[in-house]
Amino acid sequence: MLFNSYIFILLFFPIAVIGYFLINRTGKYKLADIFLIGMSLWFYGYFNPSYLLVITTSILLNYLLSKFMEGLEEGALKKLVLAIGITGNAVSIFYFKYYDFFIDNINRAFGSSFALKHVVLPLGISFFTFQQMSYLADSYKGDTRDYGFVEYALFVVFFPQLIAGPIVLHNETIPQFRIEENRYFNYDNAARGLYVFAVGLAKKVLIADTFSQAVGWGYGNIEAMTSMDALIVSVCYTLQMYFDFSGYCDMASGIGYMFNITLPQNFNSPYKATSIVDHWNRWHMSLTRFLRQYVYFPLGGSKKGKFRTYLNIMAVFTVSGIWHGANWTFIVWGMMHGLLNCLNRAGQKLWDKVHPWIQWFITFFCIDILFIVFRSDSLSQAWQIIKKIFVFTDPSITRGLVITFKLQEFITLEKIEFVAKVLGHLPYTWMFGFILMAFVIILRGKNMFETEFTGSKKQMLITVVLLTWGILSLSGVSEFLYFDF
Repeated sequence: MLFNSYIFILLFFPIAVIGYFLINRTGKYKLADIFLIGMSLWFYGYFNPSYLLVITTSILLNYLLSKFMEGLEEGALKKLVLAIGITGNAVSIFYFKYYDFFIDNINRAFGSSFALKHVVLPLGISFFTFQQMSYLADSYKGDTRDYGFVEYALFVVFFPQLIAGPIVLHNETIPQFRIEENRYFNYDNAARGLYVFAVGLAKKVLIADTFSQAVGWGYGNIEAMTSMDALIVSVCYTLQMYFDFSGYCDMASGIGYMFNITLPQNFNSPYKATSIVDHWNRWHMSLTRFLRQYVYFPLGGSKKGKFRTYLNIMAVFTVSGIWHGANWTFIVWGMMHGLLNCLNRAGQKLWDKVHPWIQWFITFFCIDILFIVFRSDSLSQAWQIIKKIFVFTDPSITRGLVITFKLQEFITLEKIEFVAKVLGHLPYTWMFGFILMAFVIILRGKNMFETEFTGSKKQMLITVVLLTWGILSLSGVSEFLYFDF
């Protein structure tokens, strides 16, 4: 189910909130948790009920393994159980996400003809599997001994963060569900949650989905694109990716607040970063945290010399690339970010002497170019677009790209004679104005974790306007980009 859909906003969510708090008022807290688990499974299996078999089996097996491991003394057997659990989860992701990719590459390399399975990828498998892998690792340390099955299942399937994150740790949500006052409806948290949800909905529906039209046109007309078209489309995808994913996370956080649950921050204005290292401290922070804690540190982190540190960084970013999808584009994207991180760290003293605005421009440009690799269907397609940008031969802009920004709101404004007359002389106004607006938001605006919610009349008005505008714009419902990862 999508946050940006009528069935979620007008049916599912009201039932989930009202039902959860009404059951809690009876004092039957475990029943309330079971109700919320059931609603989360409905949310998850809405598009494809077969997904439910995958996630429920995963939850049951991981919980049983964690409990078995908790009963063991420190030693070889306990390590073996942990290894079995981690391997089992990794194999699950590999089968659903990478099996066909692996077989296809084997066939290409050796001329074999192994059959592809065309396995349907369950939504959010990378997210809920990573959460459970972290849980197993903490169970090995003895940090999860007092958790029951209902609490564990709710930790995994709590629907706001289930499909596209953030990747939540058990000690961030289970203790919050245990606080008795969180079991009762809180008007202040509900108002704050509605405000954050409205902002996230606007990011997704009004901004990201507009950029997606331009990106869709560009990648569907690569041959016809001019050099300027390619540059604009690349920037549009970079902006779309942020507003889409951070919009989802804002909506998830807003929903969490309405249940009196605070989810961890996943974005901290990443396009304000003035270095690649800084960018990754701000972008998809829960994934970065997971990879740092469960991959980088176990490999030795930065404690075994510079060469080993850089090798560990490359390993982490290669894993990050693989995590995102079964395509060489994701792997190359991850490795290039790893290389840039290493270069950034190695040349930090020199980098610090560069003017901050130049630092920002170079950082954003690198992120933008690498997102071309990330978005492309193949490395050859990515190279085709990048080549158009760097061999800048045609500064004209194709009309097909421009009209993707002709929103219904803009068409309505153009009915005003004065506006139509002015725009007749400025044909690119809506496109460049929209892009400029996006940059103003990401560079000058505060993110939701920086914004203090006071319940002021201004914030109430923003909530009403954005929520109404967003809901009225839901006719063209679209999935979130990270549903594929």
